[in-house]
This record gives sequence, C-alpha cells and structure tokens, in this order.
Amino acid sequence: MKLFKNIFLVVLVGVVVFCLVGCGKTKNVSGSLEEIMTKITDGLDDDMKSRLENVNITSENITHYLGTSDIDYKEALAQEHITGSVAYSVVLIRANDNANIENIKTTIKENVNPRKWICVWVEDEDVIVKNKGDLIILIMVENEENRNLIDKAFDNL
Repeated sequence: MKLFKNIFLVVLVGVVVFCLVGCGKTKNVSGSLEEIMTKITDGLDDDMKSRLENVNITSENITHYLGTSDIDYKEALAQEHITGSVAYSVVLIRANDNANIENIKTTIKENVNPRKWICVWVEDEDVIVKNKGDLIILIMVENEENRNLIDKAFDNL
C-alpha cells in the first residue's frame, strides 16, 4: 500500500509539473497582421466588412489609435470603419521580443480613448485588451454582437 501511495505521489507531481510547464508558455500567432485581421473579422457581415479599412500604425498616428506612443512594439495594424459615425476600432500589435506584454496592455487600457468618434462611443467596460503570445489586440466595437464575434475569433486563433 505504501508503494502504491509513493508511485501515485510521483505520478501526481509529474502531471502537475507537466501542466505548469506546458501551460506557462503561450505560442505566438503566426502570419501577417493583415492575415490575422482577416481571420478575426471574417464572421462580420459583408456590408460591415465592405466599410472597414486597415491602416498601418506609425509613430505619427499611434496616439490616435492607442492613446499613447509609449508602446514597445514591432508592428501594428488598425482596422476602422470608413465613417466617423460608427464606433469600431480593432488594433493588432505585435510586441517586440522580451517586451512586457502585461505592461503594454495596461498602458493601452489606461490611455486609449473609447470616445474618439463623433457622437458615438464605446463604454469603458466594453474595451477589450488581451493577448496571445506577443500579439495584443485592442477591441473597441460598440455593437455587442460584432465585439463578441471578434473577441471569440481572436481566442480561437
């Protein structure tokens, strides 16, 4: 009986260590930001997709999209509605190697302006900032169905 308990304990410790090591690392999402943006917005209806445009984020426009330029990133892409009367902004940011992802997400959440449009906005509690590996997404979409669709598609990458 004692041998059985010892074997069980060793196996249990091994499983716990395996889970901790295996779950501790999140794989980076491969593909270009344009390809990833297409994947996560694929479920939107065709009318909505026809009214969206992608904009490369640069040092000149980063503050408009993220509320700050204090982001440690390699590349970023924003997708917005072509009119200013629809609260829709999805931003993908690929962080630099060894960047502090949690710090970047906090900085974005604290600085982004969910009221940057004319006469429309996104409630603060509906602003989503999350990551998969080095890929961070900012979702500011007023329409709850579209916001949830994009959020779920990002989780499923």
